[in-house]
Amino acid sequence: MAQTVIRTDFKNLNLVKRGKVRDIYDLGDKLLMVATDRISAFDVIMPDPIPGKGKILTQISLFWFEIMESLLPHHVISGNVDEFPEVCNPYAEILRDRSMLVKKAKPLPIECVVRGYISGSGWKDYQTTGNICGIKLPHGLKESDKLLEPLFTPSTKEEIGLHDVNIDFDTVITKIGKTLAEKVRKLSLAIYQKGADLAYEKDIIIADTKFEFGLFENNLILIDEVLTPDSSRFWPRESYKPDGAQKSFDKQYLRDYLISLNWHKKPPGPSLPQSVIRNTRTKYLEALNQLTDASYAL
Repeated sequence: MAQTVIRTDFKNLNLVKRGKVRDIYDLGDKLLMVATDRISAFDVIMPDPIPGKGKILTQISLFWFEIMESLLPHHVISGNVDEFPEVCNPYAEILRDRSMLVKKAKPLPIECVVRGYISGSGWKDYQTTGNICGIKLPHGLKESDKLLEPLFTPSTKEEIGLHDVNIDFDTVITKIGKTLAEKVRKLSLAIYQKGADLAYEKDIIIADTKFEFGLFENNLILIDEVLTPDSSRFWPRESYKPDGAQKSFDKQYLRDYLISLNWHKKPPGPSLPQSVIRNTRTKYLEALNQLTDASYAL
């Protein structure tokens, strides 16, 4: 079993942010992004980690960043700890496989969500209003139906513990301007489509996902993570059947367990049984190995 990293405290480095999953250190002209084994659900960090999860997420993201380079630049400088600045050397074994040296971009204040299938909060919105983020959809859709075309359905980016809120495209324009909003929408749809097509060939359906973009030297770049089981819904192609919830390779398994508890979805999160921890890890690892045609143990 992989070494578990719940949080990092690198004394010689400048911690600037501790997110739901990642600890971010400022190295001057670059950032060090460390994916821990923390897991969140319903915007609440669970008290129990998923061993090796940070390594799995990092390897999946590195895989996708390289594939998406033909569409736009990204923030990754290196995912190889041996190429990191000397100041990182004392922490090399913790950092290995779970960290990235990245450019210091200014994140856009929105989450760029793309939906190829109707599920989750999108399904709830549709049941109530017939819309998702102001986009009118056909009558009679069933849960998990494939949409006629992928939809850009952005949301706000809230602080830890607060829920992101779905917004319409006009609100995106208000936040970042029309030109940038249109560019982000076009790129989000292109990245999703390219990723969904490749994953489908590997027998994984990417039902929906969210991206983050940032500005670096006045250029738009892809940042954070890409098409991971934390940021996306991954469904096995072989068992896909609309009109209900789907089996998954992502943290929907954890969400379903939490829903069964009638938990109020506010901190603190409940302790997780070993079976839920083990099965969540197995699903994430399956996704990594199936996508990359590898046999990581991590």
